[in-house]
Amino acid sequence: MIATNPAPNAESKLRQNIDVAWNQLTLIGLSPRATRNRLTFTPDMKEALSEPDFVQENGPERPDFKIKLFAKIDSATPPDSIIASSSSGITMSVIQSCCKRPERCVIGHPFNPPHMIPLVEVVRGSKTSGEAIKRAMDFYASIGKKPIHLRKEFRGHVAVRLQAAHYREVAYLIEQGVLSVEDVDVAVSWGPRLRWGLMGPNLLWHIGGGEGGIHHFMETLMDPLTALMKDLGNPEFTSELKQTIIGVIQEAGNRSVETIAQEENEMLIGLLNLRSKDTSKSVSAKKVGQA
Repeated sequence: MIATNPAPNAESKLRQNIDVAWNQLTLIGLSPRATRNRLTFTPDMKEALSEPDFVQENGPERPDFKIKLFAKIDSATPPDSIIASSSSGITMSVIQSCCKRPERCVIGHPFNPPHMIPLVEVVRGSKTSGEAIKRAMDFYASIGKKPIHLRKEFRGHVAVRLQAAHYREVAYLIEQGVLSVEDVDVAVSWGPRLRWGLMGPNLLWHIGGGEGGIHHFMETLMDPLTALMKDLGNPEFTSELKQTIIGVIQEAGNRSVETIAQEENEMLIGLLNLRSKDTSKSVSAKKVGQA
């Protein structure tokens, strides 16, 4: 693996971050041949791009910058390599617009912290080939990620949009004085989000339907839920609302952002290990059922 970054002290910062992440990855489970010695670094982008079969771009989130950067990557890489962008909001149709070989360009959007969160959103641009999508999906799956294929380009892709939709109602409840900032966090983290960490909303509704499953849910519970959806809010992020939300600092107490992030990572490790065991049981059950 080769990394490149023109910023001052980029290599030392990268290796420091990897040292921190390595301890976390060890608890989750490393690949059999994993070693930090396999990473090399060069500030020369052309040198870094001379041989790779897969490139992951993580440049600034500006359309003009990414368009120029992708054109440079396109001209410097082997013609059969895949070029993926970590962009969270810019579409690939825009990013690949100045590339000579745009058919191999895809969005491969990970989530923070990317070394722990498995999800990767794979999105084609208007000129991306189906083969490039397949190769990207296969690559991410091969390194332990959970890639999903977005069949249409949407600004913000999917997961960020889901987060935005959820937070819109969170902010609305705060704006309307229904709950304090801290109580909203309690309501989410000790309520539905506990289940969200285990399975997706559609499967949860399937469970919510009882013995009749999703059919019963759609027949008896979907209409009341639809009526509630029409009542969801659209808050105005005024200076007053922003200041109210900034009050989350009181919830943080004396803990620094770094400390809170570390606490989050520790809980993520526990959840990932739990889900990994659950997945192993599911695979074993399928094999028994197929025997």
